[in-house]
Amino acid sequence: MSRLHAFRNQFVDAPGSVGARFRARRWDWLRATFPGLEAMAVIDLGGTAEAWRRAPVRPASVHIVNLEKPPEDLPSWLRSDHADACELPAEILAGDYDLVISNSVVEHVGGHARRRMFADAVHRLADRHWIQTPYRYFPVEPHWVCPGMQFLPAAARATVARHWPLVHTPPADRAAALRAVLDVELLSRTEMRAYFPHSVVLSERVAGLTKSLVAVKRS
Repeated sequence: MSRLHAFRNQFVDAPGSVGARFRARRWDWLRATFPGLEAMAVIDLGGTAEAWRRAPVRPASVHIVNLEKPPEDLPSWLRSDHADACELPAEILAGDYDLVISNSVVEHVGGHARRRMFADAVHRLADRHWIQTPYRYFPVEPHWVCPGMQFLPAAARATVARHWPLVHTPPADRAAALRAVLDVELLSRTEMRAYFPHSVVLSERVAGLTKSLVAVKRS
């Protein structure tokens, strides 16, 4: 089992892993899409301070909104608030932002109505956005690194979540496993176009297959 966890770490989580290389390539893609990024005020829905500290690009300011407790001792260009991206407080909605960024969040917010609320918040916050999400029809489910898991019934997905050896953190029991799998609803291209109708929906590809979708609006 430890060898399998080491394999997951090497493949997905560790610096220099395949996953890390894809994340680095995504940063480069973001910078190429928004060449004035270094001068922008960015709001990141669901991001982390650690990701921005490691990022190869630094906007003028970044405001992170996350359900986790805000970290302490942030640099002056980083701000973090505890808030729900689908129900943002008025003071955040009234902020002056140039760009909304969100990576691998919209598939976790909880159902169509909440995804609509998330998209509405994105549209209100800024004229530009970059919203990335794993693609439902990529053959490997990205959270559990398990082929075809997303196409199984919920009960079968919960069983996989408990016993699949490449899971990051095994759930404590079946109820926790079911909560975990119900928290993930991977999106199709049609759904992304419906939530972001004025955006271009781009494909991030692996071996010619679409791995994730990015809704991009430049202005």
